[in-house]
Amino acid sequence: MTARAIMVLGTSSHVGKSLLTAALCRIFAQQGYRVAPFKSQNMSLNSAATPEGLEIGRAQALQAEAAGIAPSVHMNPILLKPSGNMTSQVIVHGKIWGRLSAAEYHLRRVDELLPRVRESYEALAAANDVIVLEGAGSPAEINLKQHDIVNMRMAEMADAACLLVGDIDRGGVFASLLGTVELLEPHERERIRGFIINKFRGDVALLAPGIRMIEERLGKPCLGVVPHLDGLALEEEDSLGLPAANAEHQARWTIAGPRRPLRIAIVAFPSLSNFTDFDALLAEPSVAVRFCRKAEELREADVVILPGSKQTVDDLLWMRNAGIEQAVLAHAGIVVGICGGMQMLGAQISDPEGVESHGDVPGLSLLPIRTTMRAEKITRIATGMLAVGSLFGQPVRDVPLRGYEIHVGETTYIGDAEPFAQLLRQSHDSSEAVIDGCISADRRVAGTYLHGLFDEDAFRHAFLAAARVHAQLAPVDNFHAWSRKRQESFDRLAETVRNSLDMASIFAWAGLAYAPAHADGAAR
Repeated sequence: MTARAIMVLGTSSHVGKSLLTAALCRIFAQQGYRVAPFKSQNMSLNSAATPEGLEIGRAQALQAEAAGIAPSVHMNPILLKPSGNMTSQVIVHGKIWGRLSAAEYHLRRVDELLPRVRESYEALAAANDVIVLEGAGSPAEINLKQHDIVNMRMAEMADAACLLVGDIDRGGVFASLLGTVELLEPHERERIRGFIINKFRGDVALLAPGIRMIEERLGKPCLGVVPHLDGLALEEEDSLGLPAANAEHQARWTIAGPRRPLRIAIVAFPSLSNFTDFDALLAEPSVAVRFCRKAEELREADVVILPGSKQTVDDLLWMRNAGIEQAVLAHAGIVVGICGGMQMLGAQISDPEGVESHGDVPGLSLLPIRTTMRAEKITRIATGMLAVGSLFGQPVRDVPLRGYEIHVGETTYIGDAEPFAQLLRQSHDSSEAVIDGCISADRRVAGTYLHGLFDEDAFRHAFLAAARVHAQLAPVDNFHAWSRKRQESFDRLAETVRNSLDMASIFAWAGLAYAPAHADGAAR
């Protein structure tokens, strides 16, 4: 292992470890160092495809983007995707390794999976100057510590200097910092070089007495206080982002008139996956987004979207039992299905190999397709164009498509079904031309396997413009430049963290020089 290592640990889940890791990756890269993120084990239904055609956690793909490099399977060698009944699909080095209960995984991970983790870490360390590691949950989860492969055992393997992060927005930050350190073994405490208070709102001066006291109790310095940042065009760690999105857009939903926002209802499946597909839509000023768990919440929607699902058949049956299926069938506007949502829109889902369930389940029959679940997962980055040159009956010319596929279903066409897109699936050493998705004969219903489709500005703007015409709304010209805002968000995040933390000490712990004069991103 040649790279130096900095590790971001947290007092609990959702304290902001993922974005702080991304910020540090950006800062190291701006200083001219070769940097890569690493998280040995992630648990999430938000995932991404790598150029090798392998699957990793979405957070590590975001951190790679912050570092200005392509995502690699070595950045997240183990991904756990919860699949119900206290089981998870276990992804190892980007491919399905098995489905295990929490107890089974807990007992097997050190002996069977730690060598795979070491392999990935050593590959990254050999190619970079510094690795920024992210922990999971808290390193003080003493009931899980014996079989831990993501926190202190990983810190020891990487010989990492550790930064402990507490979230003051939740309350109790000083107690959580103290309790976490107290529950560590003495040699583990030595790895904690300092602590960070994250997501602060208000006057930092009011924190000073508490910071001095906790520094004395811990014998560790406060590396800084990072303010709460609103409006970042960067993904949340998990589905905790959904309620906030609903609250922000609810007022827009009630606006009337021909220039009102386009109303988009997204069915919030219990096993909704890759909800980050809709972050760019949420940023559009001319859109009102509602995540729906009740049939009546679809009323007055112009567009209904069935998103991706980790448990497609279970979520289809949930939708059916909740009365949402009938609401979708009665909807006179546009209906869109993405990945598992597209599979639900077809005539039938079959699962002869028991990948998710068993037997045949009828779909909504809004698209002339059938899907058969397969054990082999397709994971590819893809680009392409619309197959029919129109959206919802409106001409759309030369609009590029870009996204990624992550699915276990194989979809076939019935009769004269028309595809949604023509794609070029890409991997690091090959490409394959395929047709994707389906569009109904009346052009009102469409489905695709492409995640991340709305991240592309040109397609998203064309989609919204065509949907407004279909809904008989007036055109708008205030579309959002999501791609530019995303890069600006990375820079704003990095600048805020750089100005908030003792970067000279953090760089020194990594054995690297820090040049404040180059904080604007200039190379060394």
